[in-house]
Amino acid sequence: MQRNIIIAGVGGQGILTIASIIDLAAMNLGLNVKQAEVHGMSQRGGAVESHLRISSEEIWSDLIPLGKADLILSIEPMESLRYLPFLAPEGIIVTATEPYDNISDYPDRSELLHTIRHSGSHLLVDAGTIAREAGSAKVYNVVMLGAASPYLGMAQEEIEKAIEAFFSHKGDEIVSMNLKAFRLGRDNRTK
Repeated sequence: MQRNIIIAGVGGQGILTIASIIDLAAMNLGLNVKQAEVHGMSQRGGAVESHLRISSEEIWSDLIPLGKADLILSIEPMESLRYLPFLAPEGIIVTATEPYDNISDYPDRSELLHTIRHSGSHLLVDAGTIAREAGSAKVYNVVMLGAASPYLGMAQEEIEKAIEAFFSHKGDEIVSMNLKAFRLGRDNRTK
């Protein structure tokens, strides 16, 4: 088993939370994990990316080579395009459809989604609506984790165990809301 995953978005969207949950699930399965992350100016709204490599074999580098990412999981649609050179020919982009419009020349949303649709295999997710259905806009990132979970190479139950462990210190209500967000994201995927 081997997965190369790039998780992308902007500061404050929970990119590192997603990476930590996937890491935990993989380690619980006895898999090898390497992770590298770049924080955009260490502030809310700056670009953030995480390279996450999971394998049953030894991993020599934490950086994913160009053309080798099995999955680009993007919490912000424009950020998904930034990492296209990393996407493997058989890879998939899983991205939220709602832009984080924090720059003056942010591209038109319909043009942006059109570009993503024509960039290869993709899955577009209305994460904001699903997060609100789960109980809070704060679980947006876990909705996206749910949508991407079929491409992670791990059973749903293993990822749910990792979510429970990751959020357990915040109480049962937060754990339940995040599990609901994960399940809704997994079930409400669109093309």
